[in-house]
Amino acid sequence: MLVFINSFVLLLAETAGNEKTGFAAFYDNYLNIPGFEAWKFINLAVFVLIMVYLLRKPLSDAFKAKREAIRADLIRAEEEKQAALAQLTSAEAKLVVLEQEKAAILQRARDEVAAEKQRIIAEAEAEAQKMRQQSESEIARLAQQARIDLRRLSAEESIRLAEEKLRSRVNAQSDGRLVKASIDAIGGLN
Repeated sequence: MLVFINSFVLLLAETAGNEKTGFAAFYDNYLNIPGFEAWKFINLAVFVLIMVYLLRKPLSDAFKAKREAIRADLIRAEEEKQAALAQLTSAEAKLVVLEQEKAAILQRARDEVAAEKQRIIAEAEAEAQKMRQQSESEIARLAQQARIDLRRLSAEESIRLAEEKLRSRVNAQSDGRLVKASIDAIGGLN
């Protein structure tokens, strides 16, 4: 539309004659500079005003809706951040509790190991003492049995030596006398 007005003004300016006076001179001197045509800026200004008038309400509503959506997203993000911080605090508290439990369990395990070690040492010492006593009693029993065997052997040897001595002293005459004395000691022959 402005192009039409501009063309109409130019047509009027040229029909006035060869010499330009009044509006045509003003237009040529101030408004018709190459690259700076005023009609372009006026056309742009009219376009912008019409667009602002037409789009102000829908854009305003869209911007308000977008602002509300962003505000809701920010509120939701803040709530999620608070929830995450609460979970982080809870997890850190649980981690501290777990670390304390771990330390307590490790200390209890160390104490149990030390107690078990002491129990095993005491048990081993008791077992060693028991084995010592058993070996001492076994040695004493074997020594007693060896003494008994030695006495029996000594008695057998003494009897054998006495027998030999008696055999060497006893001949047929002394044998008859001894048999007769034994029969008389028993009560005689019936």
